[in-house]
Formats: sequence, C-alpha cells, structure tokens
Amino acid sequence: MNSRFILIDGKAYVWREVKMRRGQLQAQARQKQLTLFEMREDHRPEAHLTAVGRYQKPLAGFTSWGGSTIR
Repeated sequence: MNSRFILIDGKAYVWREVKMRRGQLQAQARQKQLTLFEMREDHRPEAHLTAVGRYQKPLAGFTSWGGSTIR
C-alpha cells in the first residue's frame, strides 16, 4: 500500500481527505452557536427546579397536570 493511504477498520482512506475532514470537524466545533431565545431568570421555588421536586412538593391548588382543583 502507498503511504498516501491509511488503513482504518480494514478500509483504505486517502490521508489527505482524512486530514481535510478532521479540519472541517474542528472548524465546525469552533463556530459559535446562536441562542434560540433570551435566557431569563427562573423565579420558581427551588423545589420546583426539578421534576422530582415538582412531584414531591406540588403548588397549592394544583392537583393535576394543567388544571386547578375541581370545585
């Protein structure tokens, strides 16, 4: 085999293309990702920051998924 090729998992790859792809992946990793929305401060009680906390200490008046208590 020629030194221009590299053998990976039994397949021969052109070394130049492997280096080019590595550079593309590094450039992509360096790009800054834009935010989809502005981050705002979370004013929920500390217990409600996790799903477990919301389950263990539900807010008064709410006993189901989205509705209030039935009167």
